[in-house]
Amino acid sequence: MIKKAALFSFSILLSASAFSQNKTIPVYLDESKPVEQRVKDALSRMTLEEKVAMLHAQSKFSSPGVPRLGIPEFWTTDGPHGVRPEVLWDEWDQAGWTNDSIIAYPALTALSATWNKNMSWNYGKALGEEARYRKKDILLGPGVNIYRTPLNGRNFEYMGEDPYLISKMVVPYIKGVQSNGVATSVKHFALNNQEMFRHTSNVIVDDRALYEIYLPAFKAAVTEGDSWTIMGAYDMYKNQYASQNQYLLNDILKKEWNYKGVVVSDWGAVNSTEQAIKNGLDMEFGSWTNGLSAGTSNAYDNYYLAYPYLKMIKEGKIGTTELDDKVTRILNLAYKTTLNRNKPFGNVASAEHRTIAKEIGEEGIVLLKNDKNVLPINTNTAKKIAVIGENAIKVMTVGGGSSSLKVKYETSPLDGIKNRFGKNADVQFARGYVGDVGGEYNGVKSGQDLKDGRSADEILKEAVELAKNSDYVIFVGGLNKADFQDSEGNDRKSYSLPYNQDNVISALAKANKNFAVVLVSGNAVAMPWVKEVPTIVQAWYLGSEAGNSIASILAGDANPSGKLPFTFPVKLEDNSAHKLGEYPGNKEELAAGKGKDQKNPINITYNEGILVGYRWHDTKKIKPLFSFGHGLSYTTFQFGKAVSDKTTISQNDKISFTVKVKNTGSKAGAEVVQLYISDKKSSVLRPEKELKGFEKIFLNPDEEKEVTLTIDKEALSFFDAEKHAWVAEPGDFEAQIGNSSDNILTKVKFTLK
Repeated sequence: MIKKAALFSFSILLSASAFSQNKTIPVYLDESKPVEQRVKDALSRMTLEEKVAMLHAQSKFSSPGVPRLGIPEFWTTDGPHGVRPEVLWDEWDQAGWTNDSIIAYPALTALSATWNKNMSWNYGKALGEEARYRKKDILLGPGVNIYRTPLNGRNFEYMGEDPYLISKMVVPYIKGVQSNGVATSVKHFALNNQEMFRHTSNVIVDDRALYEIYLPAFKAAVTEGDSWTIMGAYDMYKNQYASQNQYLLNDILKKEWNYKGVVVSDWGAVNSTEQAIKNGLDMEFGSWTNGLSAGTSNAYDNYYLAYPYLKMIKEGKIGTTELDDKVTRILNLAYKTTLNRNKPFGNVASAEHRTIAKEIGEEGIVLLKNDKNVLPINTNTAKKIAVIGENAIKVMTVGGGSSSLKVKYETSPLDGIKNRFGKNADVQFARGYVGDVGGEYNGVKSGQDLKDGRSADEILKEAVELAKNSDYVIFVGGLNKADFQDSEGNDRKSYSLPYNQDNVISALAKANKNFAVVLVSGNAVAMPWVKEVPTIVQAWYLGSEAGNSIASILAGDANPSGKLPFTFPVKLEDNSAHKLGEYPGNKEELAAGKGKDQKNPINITYNEGILVGYRWHDTKKIKPLFSFGHGLSYTTFQFGKAVSDKTTISQNDKISFTVKVKNTGSKAGAEVVQLYISDKKSSVLRPEKELKGFEKIFLNPDEEKEVTLTIDKEALSFFDAEKHAWVAEPGDFEAQIGNSSDNILTKVKFTLK
């Protein structure tokens, strides 16, 4: 790799020297010229072979430039919450570098739970700086696939169940990353809503659900965020694989949304040269080929968009119209990234980055329940604090799939609690249960050995005894990044907590009333003990600063303000995908063994249509365990009566709703004002209500602020599949404003003419 880099740098120097001697700068290198002219000039100078080379990988994570013209190669990297460690040129094994460790930021579920668009910008900017410092050109994220089932192993990488919330949170993330001259690659386009059968499934969904639920975040990423690349998915839609799909890539993305950026395949998602050429793919990565079948010395020459494509052109079987379009898009990307001389240098693990990671964690943590104000911990009375549970000590930045990281440091919950409370209290730890004792993923080693030879009864007895003799008990459990939990490649096998944690929690609840359960996970879990436990905290995967963020909330140094980005159902059957099917696929086809390979794909029909998450719970009046948008505070807030600036609007009007919010408690804190719209009479099925606006406000004790949220007819519309258009039907609507989807505090009626 070093040799290649040196040769490439030398070729650029030779090009620059030649141009200097001739004193004529070619248009494609002339920064005074419009990018469109520069692209056209570069394209005209490229050979057929150079054009085709740009379309496919040259290593696990890079693709060629044009050395002859001084156009650099592209370097991509996972992932959405931290820059992946370096791997070997041709292998997934670690490269063994000593300078590729970084800061891990909270997983995207935690970012979405902040409901803070400014925080999303800060996140993107900091992550982009680290990617830039590591000389990466394309960051393979963020993920915006909809939370359809709590069993999806990859939900922790995504941003929840609501298309509006995700849309508003993903745009500043994109802009923050790309301010560094690093492209985002918003993924996985589209309908990759489970890991099981992700390579071997065909998703069947009606157009209305597609446009209302599954596409809006991608559309916002393109039309508002201007993401420079989009990554295709593994699954099929309309029996075409998503990374080479006419309907998704050409008809919707490039034609309807007028996307001018680059479509990147997911790694190994391409399986047809003809479809890859014609159906909208621009860059191919990760294809499973060894090069032997075509007799090529370089495996990458055997990619579908490599020699097979070149051969078809030379044999006259296909023209070069698609080729020139693909290369034009890639050259445009180059001028924003690899050829952008004005991009900043970036940095890694700065004090600012550590602060941002900690603050995002603090704002994303959700206080689900806090009976009798067990939290925050009273430092005057807490002389002995018991911390119990494997997740208090387990490294969580290693594992989970392609988002696994090699970090500068990771503060565990136990260390965070000791750092915060250890000077004034005796903080003691007990294991409580033994879960995943592994400490290595893809060659990255956590350095932990969590093996414990004691019996489960011995381990539980130790924990209960410690709990009985402590002033406070903090149980830190949940899920982890092991396979079949929160991890890429497989889904969870159960909605329940693993490793007998339910019994541990119940036993601890009986042992001490000053008890808080801290759940580390990227998914909802069943809580059969919910009425036994006074306090529950949803803490997510919080990265390098995890322990410090959690300790800050437990101590009250930071006032919890996170809100759930998805619904916690009481039981799995309360989720619409499981109630109506199909998950994980068509039952008859499952029984027949479909889905085992791409020759026998399995169909997955989204029978629930638009009724996903709270839309299902509200419409069908199914009480959730914890609702979408729910999250408590250590202070209290009072909402005034909302007013609108008009009572009737036309199709071209906007309407604004204003509400006063006051902090009526004794602590400074933040509240999220949530606006939902309800269509009171419609010719089609509408959800009971849908999120169409939100704003997070920070208030000191007794402080009051006015919040105004404005909508237009887009917020009132549904997608009419027959007309293939958005329709806002005249009639009566209701604006519902509250601080969660199941806690509406004030309503305003209005009419659309």
